[in-house]
Amino acid sequence: MQYRKFGRTGLTVSRLCLGTMTFGLQSEESAAHAILDKAADAGVTFIDTADVYPLGGSEDIAGRTEEIVGRWLKGRRDRFIVATKACGKVGPSQWDQGASRKHLLDAIDHSLRRLGTDYVDLYQLHSDDRETPLDETLEALDVIVRSGKARYVGVSNFLAYRLALALGRADTLRLARFISVQPRYNLLFRQIERELLPLADEQGLAVMPYNPLAGGLLTGKHRHDAKPSEGRFTETVGKAGAMYAQRYWHEREFDTIEKLRGIAGEAGMPLTQLSLAWVLANPTITSAIIGASRADQLTDTLATIDLKLDDGLKAKLDDVTVEYRWGDAPR
Repeated sequence: MQYRKFGRTGLTVSRLCLGTMTFGLQSEESAAHAILDKAADAGVTFIDTADVYPLGGSEDIAGRTEEIVGRWLKGRRDRFIVATKACGKVGPSQWDQGASRKHLLDAIDHSLRRLGTDYVDLYQLHSDDRETPLDETLEALDVIVRSGKARYVGVSNFLAYRLALALGRADTLRLARFISVQPRYNLLFRQIERELLPLADEQGLAVMPYNPLAGGLLTGKHRHDAKPSEGRFTETVGKAGAMYAQRYWHEREFDTIEKLRGIAGEAGMPLTQLSLAWVLANPTITSAIIGASRADQLTDTLATIDLKLDDGLKAKLDDVTVEYRWGDAPR
């Protein structure tokens, strides 16, 4: 495993981060613990979760993933960097969501209880709550950091201009500053290269992208004319299945995958490894979030850490997928 400083902080994390959103729905607890064991044995020290997980679950089971992770962490908490997120709806009340002071101060306590720990290393806003003033959110996160319940704070799914605004307000108010961003990023979704990644590079933010394999599409195992029976593109994960299909299940994406499959064959490596190696080859990327519903699915992704793309191969991948820097093509 390789390790890297987390942005401009003194924190060191593994270059692969284990995402856990399958735990508790796609993966039962025994399977989830096997996944955690395999990742840990490979040197992964960075674990990412969220209070709304498992993916596709209802409000009734929100938090189940944190509980599963918490039981696995018992007796070894000090060996891992633990990140979680809040903002999504996790209860029946109107205030059981968002980035208000009330919700965030409640949410961190609930996450810590489920995780069985006194603190998380990284506490992130899962999305941008436009209905709550940024100053209120930043002040609440500052309280959480100063109380010792989180070591650092970050964001996920933020537009570049909103993140820049938040950084400026935190500096002006002398509050805890966001140190990281968790965006979607892969060969089929490259829009963040235009503004978000340059901002992160200039501001020294750690970047921990999710979806590096486009929900499994970049493994090359799916066909456009054959809907899968399991995984993130199915009803197994509820509305999330439709969301993933809307993101990626299109003729254009499958045509691109065929081109990528050919490049992978020429390079003599699985498409899974080629796709993940391309993400890690971007110097702005700190740690890529990988996931699985079974432990054996981690074999190729964990092995990617030993691969290094040469400049010519990376340039070829850049050229084949350049249209994905600019958003959706007409369909």
